Amino acid sequence: MAEGHRVTPDPRAAAGSGRSAGRGRPGLIGRRDLVAALDRAAEKQVTLVSAPAGSGKTSLLRTWADRPDQDRRIAFLSVRPGQRDGQLFWLALLDAVRAAAGTEDVGEPSAVTPGSDGGAVMDKALAEITASPKPFYLVIDDLHELGSAPAVEQLGTLLTTLPQGAHAIVATRRDPSLRLHKLRLAGELAEIRAAQLRFTEAETRELLAATKIVLPDPVADRLHHRTEGWAAGLRLAVLSLAGHPDPERFVAQFSGSHRTVAEYLLAEMLERQPPHVQRLLLRTSLLDRVNGELADLLTGATGSERILLDLEDANAFVVALDPGRTWFRYHHMFGDLLRLELRRTLPGNIPELHRLAARWFAEHAQAADAVRHLQAAGDWADAAHLLAEHTVSLTLDGQAGTVVALLHAFPVRTGEERPELALVHANADLHQHRLDEAQAHLDIARSYAGTTAPDRRPRLRMAIASLDLLLARLRGHFDAVFEQADALPSPSTGQSTTEVALAGDLRALALLNLGVTEAWSLRLDDSERHLLEGAALAHDIGRPYLEVACLAHLGFASDNRSFTLVRRRCEEALALADRYGWGAEPVIVPAQVSFAGTLICTGEFDLGQQWLDRARRATQSDGEPGVRLLVHLVSAMLPAARGQLHETLAELRAAEQVQSHMRGEHGLWSRVTGWTVATQARLGMVDQARTTLAALDERRAATGEIRTAAAVIRLAEQDPAGARRELRPVLDGTAPVNSFLTPIEAHLLDALACRDLGDERAAGTAVEQALNLAEADRMILPFVMTGAWELLETLPQRTSHAALVSDILDVVRGTATGGPDRPPPVPVENLSPSELRVLRYLPTNLTRPEIAGELSVSLNTVNTHIRRIYAKLGAGDRSSAVQRGRELRLLSNGRG
Repeated sequence: MAEGHRVTPDPRAAAGSGRSAGRGRPGLIGRRDLVAALDRAAEKQVTLVSAPAGSGKTSLLRTWADRPDQDRRIAFLSVRPGQRDGQLFWLALLDAVRAAAGTEDVGEPSAVTPGSDGGAVMDKALAEITASPKPFYLVIDDLHELGSAPAVEQLGTLLTTLPQGAHAIVATRRDPSLRLHKLRLAGELAEIRAAQLRFTEAETRELLAATKIVLPDPVADRLHHRTEGWAAGLRLAVLSLAGHPDPERFVAQFSGSHRTVAEYLLAEMLERQPPHVQRLLLRTSLLDRVNGELADLLTGATGSERILLDLEDANAFVVALDPGRTWFRYHHMFGDLLRLELRRTLPGNIPELHRLAARWFAEHAQAADAVRHLQAAGDWADAAHLLAEHTVSLTLDGQAGTVVALLHAFPVRTGEERPELALVHANADLHQHRLDEAQAHLDIARSYAGTTAPDRRPRLRMAIASLDLLLARLRGHFDAVFEQADALPSPSTGQSTTEVALAGDLRALALLNLGVTEAWSLRLDDSERHLLEGAALAHDIGRPYLEVACLAHLGFASDNRSFTLVRRRCEEALALADRYGWGAEPVIVPAQVSFAGTLICTGEFDLGQQWLDRARRATQSDGEPGVRLLVHLVSAMLPAARGQLHETLAELRAAEQVQSHMRGEHGLWSRVTGWTVATQARLGMVDQARTTLAALDERRAATGEIRTAAAVIRLAEQDPAGARRELRPVLDGTAPVNSFLTPIEAHLLDALACRDLGDERAAGTAVEQALNLAEADRMILPFVMTGAWELLETLPQRTSHAALVSDILDVVRGTATGGPDRPPPVPVENLSPSELRVLRYLPTNLTRPEIAGELSVSLNTVNTHIRRIYAKLGAGDRSSAVQRGRELRLLSNGRG
């Protein structure tokens, strides 16, 4: 113990130190009967420990949990004071579960999912508990601090669905709304109340003996009756009695309610502490948690960490919060009493203490705590400034609920006097998809930005621009996004670490919103550039959610490059999302649906269906319109390929409905409209198709997608010559197209028209041209959708696309290799990784020198690998090697 201060002995029997009870320190009593009662209760599925502050709940839980027992796993979680963000509660619980199970370093890291209520994290926690090979106990203390109704409801679900061998113990000051009535009826709910937590007379004497306090039996009995066995009262009494010159007089002098007893005993205990210990306890009592550095700041002294460690060792109502014993908190009731004493004795010092704490938290990137202390100090202007600067970052940290609570803590008039808070309101509105309200608040913030201090103006304007971009994206108001992008400030030099972090969050968010909107506007090169920049920045500043969001859209943004790149980027995004447990979250839907689209286009319909189903499950009904439109469009492709045209039309009409509510025009509108017209025509709804076509203006009607749809109408009307006239601008490249599918469709429709005109040679030429375009990406869907696959059976044997033709016909006939009932054959000898890399280039049109260039190896190396591939696969040429590779599932079906 540090010289110059003393701390009273160790009454471990009372509530809440949070330290191990198994250390064998003097002065401990085990309360064996109460611990045994909890042992019996804990065999039920759920045990509820419900009692007022100071009843000894935490001490009981710690004493019970800290006993050595190799045959059980215990996850212990204390809910942070004022926890309003359900997701952060679940992430803390998941970390506790993993620590107990020894799986901290296994699986994906815990990461915040902005906008999520934590349900997915709850599922992970339940899965970890279920996987435990030993009995598992989940202990949650201070549940009354959880202020998120959805999280409380989810916790009720978790508790009622615990697997066999798993148990939960929940401690709280008041009964929570966990809906545990079914467990009570089933006899699986045990309850420990305040009466059971009270010390008995025998335990009171044992406590006095353990702390070497000698009282006559009548005086000890009087102490017990005066405190009514209340754990906190006894604990304070023991702290005050240690070394007291007249213990009998001390016991005789207090009586009354728990609060009166506690206040009296606190005053006695403080009076017996050295001045510098009193100063530390009082001045740091306004903190939810304290460390040595922060305590030094508030006391103006040094050595605070040593004092806190000694107080905790003496069980003087100080609780360590981390294994390293660097952060501490006071027992809740003890903290309340210290704050009462602080207001009584040093009322004039309180605002300045809050300001000091706010400065420290702000400097250590803990903005929410800093804002709380500024509010407590009455510094509403500074609190508003700080909250506005950090509102986006706090939301990305999963603290949207905290932001709302901080907003509500401002006096009503402050919102009018501080227009800067409008930015915070706008962020909260966007988080809850209240777009009109967000627009109104952003207008207020924008008008205020010009009047704010020059040093704060750039950050405020960047925050406004970032939220403007998000609002425009959510509304589908693409022109507004590009206008805002031009005004987006660039990163500036000479910023502090905190300023750099804030600017990084805002810029990464802005790049994401800009890149996504450019993708929906089919400005794909710009989109790719901004999304890559945003992903790199998000990675550098430690924002994996923003990184995944950027990467999730990169696949679509690569649509004008190659399917190989689209697929690779989708797979990278999906892998990163899975690493963080976001495989079922809306953030990864763009990658899932783009990946599904590539699979469907290449004839892998069943696998495409699986990924499409995942995307549809994760798509929010009120989510981003651009994503929802893409989901409907890809959902239309699958039934179209399977000949289910009514289902196709329903999905396309759903896509049109999404477009109708957007402020701007989605780049995919022409594909949606063109396929709608074509599907109507194929269903015999020619008049409706004509009506849809007639409603388009001249600019839209001139696009390649609409020209192609008009050709389908002509073919349905048995006007093949008219169909060829409609297709001519598409085939000669004068009609603008926004899809790589459109030219292939156009050539195939031209082939069908030539066939109907009796020109078989021209039909064959058109099919060959379509195959030329489809070969690189092994495109199958256009042949199936248009019905032009029939023409493939009449192609001459000399076609250079025999493998692709075979794949298309296999898909149409339902005989594609590697179906669910056909096990893959086994290769003669496994290919090496280098040979596999070469094999995957064989379905392309690349020559051997070009393959060597792609792989950065010599031509001789490629030739050697190809010879070995042929030998191992039993193939005589490139085409048969590709076919054999697909049979062995070394190449995906219909894909290179």
